[in-house]
Amino acid sequence: MNAPVDAELPVVVIGAGPVGLAAAAHLVERGIEPLVLEAGSAAGAAVREWSHVRLFSTWGEVVDPAAEKLLAPTGWSRPDPAGCPSGGDWAERYLQPLADALGERVRYGARVTGVSRAGRDRIVDADRERQPFVVQVARAGGREERLLARAVVDASGTWSTPSPAGGSGLPALGEQAAADRITYRVPDLKVPAIRARYAGRRVAVIGSGASAFTALVYLADLAQSGDGRGTKAVWILRRGISGSTFGGGEADQLPARGALGLAAKAAVDEGHADAVTGFRTEAIERAPDGRLVLTGEDGRRLEPVDEVVVLTGFRPDLSFLDELRLRLDERLQAPAALAPLIDPNQHSCGTVHPHGHRELAHPEPGVYLVGMKSYGRAPTFLAMTGYEQVRSVAAAIAGDLESADRVELTLPETGVCGGAGLFDAPETQEFEGGGCCAPAPRVVQVEPSGRTVTGASPGGGCCGS
Repeated sequence: MNAPVDAELPVVVIGAGPVGLAAAAHLVERGIEPLVLEAGSAAGAAVREWSHVRLFSTWGEVVDPAAEKLLAPTGWSRPDPAGCPSGGDWAERYLQPLADALGERVRYGARVTGVSRAGRDRIVDADRERQPFVVQVARAGGREERLLARAVVDASGTWSTPSPAGGSGLPALGEQAAADRITYRVPDLKVPAIRARYAGRRVAVIGSGASAFTALVYLADLAQSGDGRGTKAVWILRRGISGSTFGGGEADQLPARGALGLAAKAAVDEGHADAVTGFRTEAIERAPDGRLVLTGEDGRRLEPVDEVVVLTGFRPDLSFLDELRLRLDERLQAPAALAPLIDPNQHSCGTVHPHGHRELAHPEPGVYLVGMKSYGRAPTFLAMTGYEQVRSVAAAIAGDLESADRVELTLPETGVCGGAGLFDAPETQEFEGGGCCAPAPRVVQVEPSGRTVTGASPGGGCCGS
């Protein structure tokens, strides 16, 4: 990247989550001063909101090497590398100590509302790359300030912008009006008030990823407990169910991830959840008794449910980056060079080759989207991926392109590869391209009764690059 006018300016890192704090640690290791701006009141503010959920990854995979070096002089003790932390464990035992070690380099209650070039909006070319970045920040009490930076690393994630229930990407008709019975997070059923909300109720779970699996397992456990008898999940999928729907199972190199998929499958097989496939939500209506009725784009109306848990993924908030020149993929809203590696339209392997500053670069030199935000709307992000991203980015900012271009990570395989994701009519869907690193998935249709009917396998898929 071209050096800014004042190389002594800090690198602003947006977000004090796992990847943002790792970015700061890598910058410190290279003698570059970071300034981490966190909207919340503590490190890992978003992680703390899912503190009850356990990670697939082990402690050995969610502690960044540069961060560990920074923590060592503080007397920090690394947890058992083989254990899988909960979100709460991760925040309290690693993220907060790391932020404390960074000291005044981390500012809380600082929400970034805009980033631009000093004296240049996105239109102006003249001398643009020699101007520092200007970062506008909202503080408590309505106070605003502007900070100058030599580079900006946006690790703000996507947690604050969950995707809606609507199958078209827009909120379903009536979704906002039914907000009192809808949540976009995995419920923490250990909290008495939340447990009472779901116990003995009929609950729709919309989504097909790890979060949906977790919700199904939690609701199945509730149904088998003394106070939760009568709890029933209705699992709503926009696609069909195939042999790869529940993940790689024992073939997954992250055992906890494989086990989660198997536990979700057991919840369905044991009758704690009824699967409704090929259902793309068009509207959510309130029945006379206050319960909710979901209507599909195909006209199907489901039996009323008491609660709806929407777990359809997340999307990046790009609003405060509007004055920067970004090159984003038109589908995923991810950096254009990274998008082909993670596009679920092309492959569903869930394993992404390690990548760094070149895939994350934009026409605006010195700005990088990293972590969950770098994936845009794509799923299956791992902390290890983010740590490798920021190692490379920090090296690039320091001018060490040899290190920045070097791959220093091997990611675990999911044990699944079935080509492009199945869509509305899986029994007739043909995948473009030939070849695959695994057999195509076997399609399974689940009838409302819960009885399964095996269908023909679709055409061969490709695992992507």
